[in-house]
Amino acid sequence: MRRFVAVISTALALSTLSLSGCGGPAFVRGSDNPELDEYAMSTGLDKKDLEKLFDQNAKSLLDSGAMRRWKDMARDGKEPTVAIFPVINETSEHIDSQLQALLSKFETQLVNSGYVTVISYERQRELVDELAKQQSAAFDPDKAAQLGKQLGAQYFVTGKVYDSAEKTGGERRVQYFLFMQAVDVETGAIRWQNEANLTKGLIN
Repeated sequence: MRRFVAVISTALALSTLSLSGCGGPAFVRGSDNPELDEYAMSTGLDKKDLEKLFDQNAKSLLDSGAMRRWKDMARDGKEPTVAIFPVINETSEHIDSQLQALLSKFETQLVNSGYVTVISYERQRELVDELAKQQSAAFDPDKAAQLGKQLGAQYFVTGKVYDSAEKTGGERRVQYFLFMQAVDVETGAIRWQNEANLTKGLIN
């Protein structure tokens, strides 16, 4: 038994050395290397990229004429009701779960503004799923307006993320765009829109 334990202990020690002490790859945490999140591991969208795109759009909305209008409505005791719909993913990236998480963050920023009533994202989910099944690859504002009315929203915020790629020899450049807008459910008028963008590349 003692011999068995000694063999296992030796094997574990050798395994640890092979991972960390002999020039091989080692796993690290962001807290161990603060610059870890800064590195681009590919030309695909990562967490930092998406946060940057959403933050640009959130700042634009909070500084917009639409937000000033909503503030005036709130001061008059007519706080507007806003629903946040999914962002349509028109890239080849598998980022739907990340988009959903960042929409929740976007929702939180609107709630914390104190000037609008945001319809619970959880409450929307079933109706949103129904809309997603009905719509084509392109976003259909008429169906979104119908959904907004069902939710009792006066405005809805939505958008899409898409890309444009170029490749020359061994080099590659991909441009990503996150387009978002706020639409008046009753009239269909666009009250705010913005497009944030960023570029990633592979350079020899």
